[in-house]
Amino acid sequence: MSDAPENNARLIWSRYYSAFIPAGPAGPGLFDRLKAASGAIGGIAITAMLCGLMLGNGLAHPLLVAPMGASAVLLFAVPASPLAQPWPVLGGNVISALVGIFVAKAVPDPTIAAALAVGAAIAVMSLLRCLHPPGGAVALSAALGVKGVASSYMFALVPVGVNTLLLLIVAILFHRIAGHNYPHVAPKAPARHGTTDPAPLLRAGPSDQDVTDALKGYGDTLDVDQADLRQLLADAELRAAERLHGNAPCAEIMSRDVIHVPASQAMAQVRALMQNRELLSLPVLDDAGRVQGIIGALDLTRDGESAGDIARRALLVHTDTPVARLIGPLSSGTRHAAIVVDADHRLLGLVTQTDLLASLALRTDRPTGLG
Repeated sequence: MSDAPENNARLIWSRYYSAFIPAGPAGPGLFDRLKAASGAIGGIAITAMLCGLMLGNGLAHPLLVAPMGASAVLLFAVPASPLAQPWPVLGGNVISALVGIFVAKAVPDPTIAAALAVGAAIAVMSLLRCLHPPGGAVALSAALGVKGVASSYMFALVPVGVNTLLLLIVAILFHRIAGHNYPHVAPKAPARHGTTDPAPLLRAGPSDQDVTDALKGYGDTLDVDQADLRQLLADAELRAAERLHGNAPCAEIMSRDVIHVPASQAMAQVRALMQNRELLSLPVLDDAGRVQGIIGALDLTRDGESAGDIARRALLVHTDTPVARLIGPLSSGTRHAAIVVDADHRLLGLVTQTDLLASLALRTDRPTGLG
């Protein structure tokens, strides 16, 4: 009992300490962080070099403003952030410079002017949906330099606007080369039937309103796009389902007496077989007995003389593949069945959407870990 106060003190200190030193950022690993650093080096170097060429003397410093370093952090390290998109970056920096100069010219006291410039810049950026943290530094630089380098409103265009535009161009090129999604667009599964409905997993998960209400209840602003957050939540729920149902292998629920056809089968016979047997999925095998593809009901409208001509690439799994691994692909609207094969791609069984639905429904109330 005597250790209780000491343990409580350690717990309080641990929480206090963690508030100042948070956990590492979520997302990419060390290699991607190093790539981001190299991108920032290239971005600032190229911006400085081009500014020097604009002056004609090779000196970049007169046209390179310090807040560009902060913009580079967002552009290259967290390109998915709403604060790092082109309009917030360009609009935030240029507008903040204009605000800083305006306030400094209207308020004679430099201390008061500096404080008002930063606050006003935040307010204007928020209203114009171009909030960009380095904009606060730009506004402060403009307010403090109004009697020097920032004496004219042209300061917002040269050097601030020029710096920002050059840095943005380098960032876009860098992320294209690196294969990143920038300017960032939240991933969205294409509508399979030309409708506006979200993907099945998104419909089953939190709605846009749910996410909006949760963010309001959270109380703090998060630096993440709401569409990204909803997609992350849906993906996390899918992974949780895979973990909870992960002990059930495909071998337990697959159909073993699977109707199939050779790739050389004439399409007239394939159509008749699928219609007579009311089949939605028909595996196609090559001459060696290996799975070549699969034919669905919609594939029957495609042109081709044989089954091999219209067969699509199949989703192949093994007998020990966890059933829950099929939740994602079989609910995406692109596939209706998975073919179970051996190591040589020979047909062993078939798992359809109906098999998956029945399995998950019957296992919902079972304790985790039971087959």
